[in-house]
Amino acid sequence: MSDFDAIDALLAVSGPEAQLPPAEERRALREALNLSQAQVARAIGVSPTTVGGWESGREPTGAVREKYAYFLESARTKLDPQPQPQPQPQAEPKPVVASEPPPGPPSAPEPVSEPCVLCGEPATEQLEGFTQHLDPAKCGTTAASQAPAATSAPPAPAPASTPTPTPARTPVKLVRTGRRATTAAAEGPNTPDAISRAVQDALAAHEGDLEAATAALVKRAIPDAMALLDETRKGGRYDIVAHPWIPDILRKQTSRGPDQIWEARPKWTRAELPPGAHEVTALDINGAYLSALKTHLPIGQLEHSTGFGHDRRRAGVHLVTPPAWEHEGVLPNPIGNRDEPGPLWITEPTLRLLLRLSSPKYGLCDPPTIHESYTSGATEGLLEKFRIALKDARDRAIGEDDEVTLEYVKAMYSKFVATMGESNYNRELYRPDWMHLIRSQAFSNLWMKAYKAYDEGLTVVRAMGTDELHVIGDWQSVFPEGRSVAEVKVKDRYTVGRD
Repeated sequence: MSDFDAIDALLAVSGPEAQLPPAEERRALREALNLSQAQVARAIGVSPTTVGGWESGREPTGAVREKYAYFLESARTKLDPQPQPQPQPQAEPKPVVASEPPPGPPSAPEPVSEPCVLCGEPATEQLEGFTQHLDPAKCGTTAASQAPAATSAPPAPAPASTPTPTPARTPVKLVRTGRRATTAAAEGPNTPDAISRAVQDALAAHEGDLEAATAALVKRAIPDAMALLDETRKGGRYDIVAHPWIPDILRKQTSRGPDQIWEARPKWTRAELPPGAHEVTALDINGAYLSALKTHLPIGQLEHSTGFGHDRRRAGVHLVTPPAWEHEGVLPNPIGNRDEPGPLWITEPTLRLLLRLSSPKYGLCDPPTIHESYTSGATEGLLEKFRIALKDARDRAIGEDDEVTLEYVKAMYSKFVATMGESNYNRELYRPDWMHLIRSQAFSNLWMKAYKAYDEGLTVVRAMGTDELHVIGDWQSVFPEGRSVAEVKVKDRYTVGRD
């Protein structure tokens, strides 16, 4: 390439960025055309969560910005065409015919046809973001099954358990519950899941080299986790708001500094032990972050409120004055190691733990004082299908002694949690509130295991992070031993004290 060609190429990609309408108009334009986020994402070449982020205010850059701007401008033109007036020759006005209806308002735009997920034929209706025929009589699969035979001989009845496959398309079944309907992929007995396919492809690409395949899978864990999240969210009751407005308390104060949220990470060691020599068992809590994906997460944008009440239907972060803790000698403080007195911003799991411990059942402390909150309507099942998919893959890998898949799955859920905040490694999901809540849920789960050990007569020696608990006594009568997420495994054994 000559110098002039290089300059021409540079000028071709330079210039001001394409202008985009406000975030609320972007969503309105898409919905007015009866298009789902998934359909727009496929056309532009991004994920549905990325489109959701753009509709919440995040700005695309580069080539995808040009594509998105073109889509929005075209959508606006289609919905509100403004043709240039053309000069017309003067003509005598026509008399109004009584039978002609008076001109009315312009008709709504024709719905965009897309292949039905059931039969593959064009359809305009949608259910939970999936294009399909809602009338069974219009669906190609139903029509084909009810069409008369070409000959007089009656066709042989097909077995009820063998569905008719749709060529070049994954069969999809429609599952209805009450007035709601969702779609789910119909998996055959030999259909591998996405995690198994990724492992098989990596092993084949690296000619069976386990270390190389594992390294390659761990490297792609974040985008694969986001793809799995998109897959498990199909047919979900709630849309994930991937890039909502975030209050300043959830933003880093400096480029390398933290935000203002306190996660209540325990780092506690018992000051005094009973007299004598004791064998301490260090227990490792399996899948701490995986279990913590089951927590109350805010669905939409956080909203500010003040007052002392707590609405269990909502979740977020709260400015509280924590209660005094008088059991430091035998149990860690539920808000972790904090020397500074006064109010602090804590997460939903930490607040719920404090409220639980202040209830008559436990009576371990006073309730915290809530000053203000940033919350949204919440559900505990927002990531449940995602969590179950990872848990099932983890259990299968352990049962089959498949360390490649096990390391891959661990990387998926640990990096998913670690990069959903202000991270350059995951641009598809910006939810620092979720990151703090999931981490705090893991700490809360560890605290409750420490309390269970204490309540069952064990001596709790240490509680560290999300997955480390040191105890004295017959721990096997309290915790099952194993590698599943409902079990614990021995990390170390050591002796403390003297006879």
